[in-house]
Amino acid sequence: MFQLHSRLAEDTVPVGRFPLSLLLLSKDANYPWCLLVPLREDVFEIHHLGERDQQQLMRESCRLAEVMTSVFDADKMNVAALGNVVPQLHVHHIARFETDPAWPQPIWGVKPAAGYSEAQLQDRLDHLRSALVGDDFEVLESLENLEVSLVDTTGPGDWY
Repeated sequence: MFQLHSRLAEDTVPVGRFPLSLLLLSKDANYPWCLLVPLREDVFEIHHLGERDQQQLMRESCRLAEVMTSVFDADKMNVAALGNVVPQLHVHHIARFETDPAWPQPIWGVKPAAGYSEAQLQDRLDHLRSALVGDDFEVLESLENLEVSLVDTTGPGDWY
C-alpha cells in the first residue's frame, strides 16, 4: 500500500492528484515549489516505473511546469528528481526568478525556509488548484481518506 514518506508529509501540504501522482506544495514560501509523488509503492527512481507510468509522469510534470510558469510568471522552471534525503520518488518543480535570493544557483541552503501565513498559503493553493482543475486533476484538501488504486499499468517488458 502506498505511503507518503514522513519528511514529505511534514514539509508539504496537499494540492491535489493527477492520475499517477500526488501534487504537494512545499511549506517553504521563499519559492513557488511543488512536488509530484507517483502513487506507487517502493519506487525510488523514475526508471523503476513501468513505461506507461514514466510517460504519465512526464505528462503530469510538463503540465505542472506549464501551469506554474503561467501562474507565477516564472523566468525559469527547475525540475529535478534528487532523492538524496528522501528516497521515495518525488519530482521537484520550482518556479525561479532572476530576482530570487538564490538566482542563478540552486535554492538549497541559500535561505532558511520561510513559512506561509495562513492567507498566503490559501492564496497560493487557490491559484494552483484553479489553474490545474480539469478531467485529470482532483483537488485534495488533505491526505486523510486518500484512496490509492495500485493498479499495475506496466506493459510487456516493463518492471517496477
